[in-house]
Amino acid sequence: MVNEPYVPHWQTLTATVRGVGKQRNQDWCTAEGDGTAKHPLILAVADGHGSARHARSDVGARRAVDLFAGQAREFAGLAGADGPEGALSLSWLMNYARNVMPRRLIAEWRRNVLGHWQRQYEQDRAGTGAAAPSDEQKLLLYGATLIGAVLTPQLFVAWQLGDGELTVVERDGEVRLPLAPAEADLGDDTESLCSREAWRLVRVHWAPIVAQDRTPRFIALSTDGLSKSFASDEGFVQFMAGLDTRLSGDGVEGVRTALPDWLATAARHSGDDTTLAVARRPVRDAGPADDERQTTEKR
Repeated sequence: MVNEPYVPHWQTLTATVRGVGKQRNQDWCTAEGDGTAKHPLILAVADGHGSARHARSDVGARRAVDLFAGQAREFAGLAGADGPEGALSLSWLMNYARNVMPRRLIAEWRRNVLGHWQRQYEQDRAGTGAAAPSDEQKLLLYGATLIGAVLTPQLFVAWQLGDGELTVVERDGEVRLPLAPAEADLGDDTESLCSREAWRLVRVHWAPIVAQDRTPRFIALSTDGLSKSFASDEGFVQFMAGLDTRLSGDGVEGVRTALPDWLATAARHSGDDTTLAVARRPVRDAGPADDERQTTEKR
């Protein structure tokens, strides 16, 4: 018997750089897990709006990512759980992903940032007697966009509110942007966590995994600081295809070292904070028969 090193199903990396001339980076991101039943793959990026009327959007972005990650873990648990009547059906899970989770996420985010505003107000008002703004005005301070994804052995689901890109490279090398809007946002206007009835604006990518060889090999979430740095959509797609190729050749650690410089170049072109969260399946996957297997028996 020969014990071989365990190869995770998904390897992840993240990087974020501050935009040129920005006082602080308004983006936030996370990447965790390896796509197994015990450790689902969870990716998220958020982009705070950053203007004066959104003065606390860095807080809004960070809270959005943290809250999404918590709800994504819960969703992954539901996807793999057995109840009294067996596993939950795909139709039930799809309804949860498309309707329940956006409502819960937006409601949690609103409560969370309003709580932050109240704590700051109580600390800072110092007896000024100034009237408190409305809840909608408070929420504007924290405005941000969000993209999040979760992948388990059975499901790949992603959610997007506002701009930025979800990029998927299929096993055959096809590059897709499954959550791209039918019409691009005009100027700097975008849908936001602070929008009225924001849960109705969330776009959902739903993709049950029917066979291991149908699973994508590359998933990337990026804020619009990256895509805006290219003169055309084709340039962005070529960058993502090239990143997939580099990961295949140089490995995650090789790309991890170079990625901040690549994003810094993009930020100089776009002038915006630029953030990327990436997951790629290694060339040598763990065995398809057992997604938790860590050793291989050789005879």
